[in-house]
Amino acid sequence: MTDVIEAETDDPYMFPYKGCNFPKNATSPEYLDTLEDFEIRDSDVFLVTYPKSGTVWTQQILTLMFANDYSGDYQSNFERMPWIEIQVPDLDVVNRPSPRLFASHLPYYLAPRGLKEKKGKVIYVLRNPKDTMVSYFHFSRMMLKLETMNNIDDLLEKYLSGDMIYGSWFEHVKGWFTHKDQLNCLFLSYEEMVKDLHSAVVKISKFIGKDLDDATIDMIVEKSTFKNMKNDPKANYEFLPDDVTDKKQGHFLRKGKVGDWKNTLTVAQNERFNEVFQTKMENVPLEIIWEL
Repeated sequence: MTDVIEAETDDPYMFPYKGCNFPKNATSPEYLDTLEDFEIRDSDVFLVTYPKSGTVWTQQILTLMFANDYSGDYQSNFERMPWIEIQVPDLDVVNRPSPRLFASHLPYYLAPRGLKEKKGKVIYVLRNPKDTMVSYFHFSRMMLKLETMNNIDDLLEKYLSGDMIYGSWFEHVKGWFTHKDQLNCLFLSYEEMVKDLHSAVVKISKFIGKDLDDATIDMIVEKSTFKNMKNDPKANYEFLPDDVTDKKQGHFLRKGKVGDWKNTLTVAQNERFNEVFQTKMENVPLEIIWEL
């Protein structure tokens, strides 16, 4: 993996761009300016998530479904399905052959215009915000390019106020959910994937128009289990260099569980979270699965 181009800003970890915070080490305002007009092909597939919502997991599923469509030059899932907003100088996201696969944490209002014109396909994976917050807490301790969260109290207030890389979970989810009918969009939850991965894989394959036989579906499910992904060098992101991750502090794939927030949040922290959640999501008809 190559170095990315850094944005000039006083904050060592992130910079603001049109109301959203972006990782300083991963992109630049000038590059983000180009994304609204990024030309979308009908065959493009976008995986969109808020950070720590099952992106790497769903990325594995999709790259396996398109395994026969890759050039031999693409070795890792990061290369096969790059983040569109991450600026990697020698990774050409525009001119790669169709079908192109992209991952993204972009909020809806910054997404390429073509997606909003029903070009391409969007798979949005939602994860309950308590688990995404706890997952990010551990993630920040191993990612050297992110601000390390020393305690959950500090993170809680940042998270609830949206002072996070890629902004507010609440606004991110609401933005994509309320506009999903204006897109070619499949809305999935991380929790339903944990509960029944086979059904989720079938649902994804039908949505993207892949007519896969039972044996292929079973293979994808098996290779996308948490245990197998942790041992898959193409999928586990262990290839990230030592100046990006501190592997002594943890791994990209940590637990893959639903409801881990119960092992972390105090009663008071949980009550505080619930209060803000009820206020911000009051008029959003979205069912959140907090535990299985």
